Amino acid sequence: MPDDTFQPSDGPPICDYENSTYRTDFWEGRGREYEDAAERLAIRRLLPPRGGRVLDIGAGFGRLADLYAGYDEVVLLDYSRSQLEYARERLGDARYVYVAADIYHLPLVDAAVDTTVMVRVLHHLAEVPLAFGQIARVIRGGGTFLLEFANKRHLKNLLRYALRRGPNPFDRQPYEFAPLHFDFHPAWVAERLREAGMAPGERLSVSLLRHEFLKRRLPTDLLVRLDGVLQRPTAPLAPAPSVFVRSALPAGGEAAALPPREALLACPRCGVALESSPEADLCPACGGRWPLVNGIHVFK
Repeated sequence: MPDDTFQPSDGPPICDYENSTYRTDFWEGRGREYEDAAERLAIRRLLPPRGGRVLDIGAGFGRLADLYAGYDEVVLLDYSRSQLEYARERLGDARYVYVAADIYHLPLVDAAVDTTVMVRVLHHLAEVPLAFGQIARVIRGGGTFLLEFANKRHLKNLLRYALRRGPNPFDRQPYEFAPLHFDFHPAWVAERLREAGMAPGERLSVSLLRHEFLKRRLPTDLLVRLDGVLQRPTAPLAPAPSVFVRSALPAGGEAAALPPREALLACPRCGVALESSPEADLCPACGGRWPLVNGIHVFK
């Protein structure tokens, strides 16, 4: 879990995982092998298999990085520098760019990537339309946005509501069940995606069997196979706690070439392309200086 919540002076609050033990306390050896495998299966089904550059927002310690083998370059972006430092130790620099920044001020030039992936992040966002606007800006025409979000309408919430012990899962407004922890109605998310200029497409209902009783009694590989069978046919009803949706950006004519790596970053204040040095990224317009620390471009 995050150590703190950060409130910038010019934007919404941010859930900060800096110096947290998220990797070891939540994922590794914590009985979430089923959730990890089910999410990977969903991503493989929806992710374009090849491309020039993919952006993983909320990449953390690089849990999903191995799924991007078909991309020439991978941008791992997270607000936590410490999480990215661990990812860099494991993955190296050859195909990867590490960026510590917040989603509301993405420090990338327009049309910078073919594909953006965002998993286990939306539930921390207080201003979804602002985030979606930034995401649509950095994906080039004809590109893809693969999103996962916490589903407000899943089976457990329906049961709680029937017993008058929980909020209305049919109400389309996001439900904040803890500070900066939101559940979302699938229809509400689809509306926000369309408002940002993205067209929602295939949807999957994921981790339907996420229950300790089942996880203790059934082998993980069996749970994952069953999840794989259920992801597509149950998607229209969205009974699972996690929903994946693939959206497309309009092609808008002939797609422009992706910017080269040296022209990838932009000033989060004024949007001008940055000039890089071994120590920092510099904005020629506003004079902003953003340090490069242990191979990570830091914008926080």
